[in-house]
Amino acid sequence: MQSLYFEDFQEGMELETAGRTVTEADIVMFAALTGDWNPIHVDAEYAKNTIFGQRIAHGLLTLSIMSGLLMRLGFLEETVVAFYGIDRLRFTNPVFIGDTIKARVKVVEKQDRGQFGVVKIETNLAKQTGDVVLNCILRVAVKKKE
Repeated sequence: MQSLYFEDFQEGMELETAGRTVTEADIVMFAALTGDWNPIHVDAEYAKNTIFGQRIAHGLLTLSIMSGLLMRLGFLEETVVAFYGIDRLRFTNPVFIGDTIKARVKVVEKQDRGQFGVVKIETNLAKQTGDVVLNCILRVAVKKKE
């Protein structure tokens, strides 16, 4: 997909990403990168005795993968000015090793800020079962056409 400028976004526009399977390596590498070695993520024996019954992906790993999936669409590749923020972020279901996740987004608002615009994007990340694992409102600052 071609990069979109602020003027190209329309309220109601919807996009869907490809899927990506979360691996044990993803979880271990994220733990090493962040220093978050919570046993719910990295200790299979510990995780057996939790409400999930097995290891789960870090919530922030899930959010990071979602960000990467959105960037793979290419719609912000050359036009993003800055990541402006996240509203109402919720992790609604666990992501397990082997789950495949993909994002669905919908443009819900545009705000002209002079030199750039802010696009408000409702985002739902779901796994192969259809269960939503994360939802939020993303705000992205986007270039305007010159």
